[in-house]
Amino acid sequence: MIYKPRQQKLLRWIALFLVGTFLQLLFYIPTPVLSQNSNSCSNITAPLTAEEQTYARGAWQYFVKNYQPATGFTNSTGGYPSGTLWDMGNYLMALNAARWLNLTDQADFDNRLNKFLTTLSSLKLFEDALPNKVYNTATAQMVDYNNNPVERGLGWSALDVGRILAAFDVIRTCHPQYNDWLKGIIAKWQVARSLKDGQLFGATVLPDKKTLLVQEGRLGYEEYGARGYGLWGFSAPKAISLEPFKLVEINGVQIPVDTRDFKSTNANNYVVSESYILEGIEFGLQGQLADFAARVLDVQKRRFDTTGQLTAVTEDNIDQVPYFLYNTVYANGATWATITDANQPYPQFRSLSTKAAFGWHYLFPDNAYAQKVFDAVKDLRSPDDSGYYAGIYEESKQPNKALTGNTNGLILEILYYKARGNHPLIASTSASVSTGKPSANASSATPSNQPNSTGKPSENASPATPSNQPNSTVTPPIATPANNSKVIEVTVAPIPPVDSPQPSSNLKLDRPLTIIERRYADAAWRYFQANYHSKSGLIDDRSDFKGATLWGLGDYLATLHAARSLDIITPKEFDQRTRHLLAALTKLPLFAGELPSRGYDTRSLQPIDYGGNPAPEGNGWSALDLGRMLAALYNLKTCHSEYTAAVDKIVLDWSYLRVVREGILSSATVTKDQDGRYLTRVNPETRLGYEEYAARAFQLWGFNVERSAVGGEYQTASVEGLKVPIQRHRTDTNSKVNQYTVSNPFLLYALEFGLDPQMRSLFEPIFQAQAERYRRTGIFTASATTLIDRKPYTVHSSISESWVALGDDGKLVPKGRLVSTAVAFAYDALLPENKYSQELFQGTTDLYNPLLGFYEGFYETTGKTAVGFTSSTNSMILQSLLYEVTNRQPLIRPTTTMKSPWWQEVTKGDSGRGLPNTARQRTKLISDTSGSYWVSSSENTPLITGTKVAK
Repeated sequence: MIYKPRQQKLLRWIALFLVGTFLQLLFYIPTPVLSQNSNSCSNITAPLTAEEQTYARGAWQYFVKNYQPATGFTNSTGGYPSGTLWDMGNYLMALNAARWLNLTDQADFDNRLNKFLTTLSSLKLFEDALPNKVYNTATAQMVDYNNNPVERGLGWSALDVGRILAAFDVIRTCHPQYNDWLKGIIAKWQVARSLKDGQLFGATVLPDKKTLLVQEGRLGYEEYGARGYGLWGFSAPKAISLEPFKLVEINGVQIPVDTRDFKSTNANNYVVSESYILEGIEFGLQGQLADFAARVLDVQKRRFDTTGQLTAVTEDNIDQVPYFLYNTVYANGATWATITDANQPYPQFRSLSTKAAFGWHYLFPDNAYAQKVFDAVKDLRSPDDSGYYAGIYEESKQPNKALTGNTNGLILEILYYKARGNHPLIASTSASVSTGKPSANASSATPSNQPNSTGKPSENASPATPSNQPNSTVTPPIATPANNSKVIEVTVAPIPPVDSPQPSSNLKLDRPLTIIERRYADAAWRYFQANYHSKSGLIDDRSDFKGATLWGLGDYLATLHAARSLDIITPKEFDQRTRHLLAALTKLPLFAGELPSRGYDTRSLQPIDYGGNPAPEGNGWSALDLGRMLAALYNLKTCHSEYTAAVDKIVLDWSYLRVVREGILSSATVTKDQDGRYLTRVNPETRLGYEEYAARAFQLWGFNVERSAVGGEYQTASVEGLKVPIQRHRTDTNSKVNQYTVSNPFLLYALEFGLDPQMRSLFEPIFQAQAERYRRTGIFTASATTLIDRKPYTVHSSISESWVALGDDGKLVPKGRLVSTAVAFAYDALLPENKYSQELFQGTTDLYNPLLGFYEGFYETTGKTAVGFTSSTNSMILQSLLYEVTNRQPLIRPTTTMKSPWWQEVTKGDSGRGLPNTARQRTKLISDTSGSYWVSSSENTPLITGTKVAK
């Protein structure tokens, strides 16, 4: 009888073990391949500077001086032999960084890692399931937080497990000889016990000695921890989904906050920097988390602007009681709270965090504020070379002399990230996205694998498109180049320096930008900094998609001109970026050897369809896209003549035999017949507004496209009592392209070419109908083709009697109408005295993230911001600002010479490339009492009746 209790206890433990093993199998999803190859780990593409090497050596000294040779562990804080699984993960990340940064050699690395893994393999586990929350680093005993041995342990932390699993992934990737050892360690752990209902659960011991499972993680760290689990096949879909969260306005910035606060759950919902920094350097910021991170940095900058106090807050050890604090942007209903884990306030110890400053600086290297906080801490090392201090107290301005593995480990990780060319340490395809509507004022996530959006009409060229629907839309692909680690990035060398580069555009400004206008211009330019591919020289059409169309690249070229003219970028940056882009344009594979394809991967320069799927042979061309690029290239030659030879070389490589036919612009699509053959079909362009814009651009280069240029008869519909154009009357095509009237192309035409009488007769009723709807209903209306943050991702907020939003397939998108930021800016620039354009502009000027650019707009029905960024929106904003300060003259300026290589080749004739027949432009810039505008050389087409815009 004396042995019965022991037998029962033994049986209970066996049962728990079997249940845990079963759950492990239930939750485990096999991971068949490593996330990267080991060669990529040693690929140092941006070597540390001499100063950065000093930073790295200083941080590594912490781990040298706090190494425990008996266990292979390192202390979590200087001189104190204690550490958590999170601290162990920090050390592994630091050790890997030290190896590739040549702070230690392979022999030392192997000795350290072998000792570490040997001890880790033999650790006593809490309930034989998972590592205890904390261990003595000198003895490897389970201890409490005061470093006192505890036989049973305190429980486990799921977030700490996630941290070390992420570190394990880096080790097995960069040092594959340790893969089996790591898999063996994980196999001993009952990881599935920390997963329940798709969430992460930690374990704690109650006063009655019972074990309680407690959900762990709040917005930021919860997603990060779940991502670590996912690397080893353990799924936690709820934990990675971002919900539940809400947006709270702090210092004028909408900050994402977990709705589960201390009062309701006894857990803090703090917003700090570190979780977003870890996400960025390890997994890469993408989708909504990229937006969240930018907001968290921006709000700290806003606090500095308001108070003069440099701010970079996150959790840190401190060098006095209570020894550990959460310095937050927000926690449990309070802004800028500094609290303990028990939610006790210590505002007097708020500090500027060294690791946060390092992180923000290297994640956003072009951000002036991030540079400022970095400069404050970059030399904050202990005088005895023991590592970096944790930070600087705000109140006393004295160093927080706490030395920790967290601070120094993260610094090493960050510097390794920089040395890899800002390439994330872990190649992951699992972006956090919302799975539902989090709360009344929360936004959905932007998907990273959806079809491209450029603010112009979407035209499908997928080989799978049925041949009787040449312009139908692509279904979202299963995978895209944006998430494909196999994409090989190409490096394009810029064209050689041009002769006698000019210090600035010859475009004369009527006045400088105001302070507020400059803020808008800076914000719009941020898009082109954040989405620039330094190797290829290209810009993504949208922030969540690694692809570009020729239209989008035309937007970028026009933006470069605007940014230089407005003095947003220096002459040197303009020249470097322009030469890089021109070089990339010469490298793009041409469809059928004639013209650029409809889309390209911005990393590999290989053709893709609008869904991001590879299209090795190309997928046709778009005359509209070509027109956008021709307009931008023409203006580059005119305003920056030093690039003339390079521009003409590009356009002379193209063949125009099939894009201009009988005075009409035509585009090519690729279709697949029943026998599996790919067939090219060339059809006239018919998209209202876009055709007219592209035709005017072709006329600049001498092409006869009179039948596509503005003019002729247009079918109209009554919208708000006005005759709004909906399509041309034409008999030269039976195209079934979905027609819709939106503002974008008419605004771009007006900004660049001015409003000739024929275009004005189309432009005015389009604007008037939107203004009248606002007067009648109070609903702001700025209709455009835009990106939205849910399916179908690209919508056309049409100007029609029913005011509907349409997808590319012509189907209704309920509650999908957007008030376009770009449209609001453009109308304000073109119609500055109009009351409605003024009100519309005031309603959209705050829709920007100063690190990522302007958002697409806000939803008409809810007023919520549409989370997403595109080159089209930010380009039009910069062009609108330029238009305002050039006395509202058309942005396209006339050339002063007809002796360039292009016109010389045209003069020769019989080129075999479909060049114009005569060496003269088919359009000219004229001025009259209504203003300046471009017109066709022969204006003999009838006008349609227009209306005058009310002031």
